[in-house]
Amino acid sequence: MKHSIKLLYLILTTLTSWISIKADKRKGGKVMIEKAYPIAFEIAGPSAMFARPDTGSSPVSYAVPTKSALKSMFECVVMSKNAYFEPQRVEICSPIIYHKYVNNYQGPLKKSGTVNYQIFATVLENVCYKVYGVIKAYNAPEHKYNAQHQLQEVFMRRLKSGQFYSTAFLGWKEFTPSYFGPLRESTKADKTLNLIIPSMLISMYDRPTDGHVSPSFVQMIEVREGVVRYD
Repeated sequence: MKHSIKLLYLILTTLTSWISIKADKRKGGKVMIEKAYPIAFEIAGPSAMFARPDTGSSPVSYAVPTKSALKSMFECVVMSKNAYFEPQRVEICSPIIYHKYVNNYQGPLKKSGTVNYQIFATVLENVCYKVYGVIKAYNAPEHKYNAQHQLQEVFMRRLKSGQFYSTAFLGWKEFTPSYFGPLRESTKADKTLNLIIPSMLISMYDRPTDGHVSPSFVQMIEVREGVVRYD
């Protein structure tokens, strides 16, 4: 059974990595070919916070990770100015449970000369996510340099060896993961999870890297059988 699962995963990965043909990308009567560079990783931890902007000074987490939070997890391993990680879907592998959390705020909104004050937040408890996406680039690969392939290869190598650029976190810096690495066979999407998120912050910047602050939202994000899609 395990061999069959591994074989199926290998076939799916190969198909995903194969060349995808897009009809609207034609040149000189020939179809342009675009190769996909898939990424997959798993992250779990005792707490997580993906704050909803509308909850103000008593923040409440979204039920699922935001795209910006997923990109931050990736960039804790490796970063590039020529290519970037584009999250596409997440499998939620644990029930959505909230709990209260008190934090001593020391951030930029604190008035100078005042003592620290407490923030009462509502965070997620015992989370586990399988994250899937692709590597994209601003420019087409060159003959001697492929930014997408390089970023994919470095990320997967460092993820397996545990050599990270910085400590990964689940939304807030203090929420470090109990596991951050390749996909595990023992975790599965919770198929009992079905919900609609009316509005969700999808991006904080106008471009994936070196962008200007420009928040954007999407409406009616659906979680179906434990899977949320961002594409």
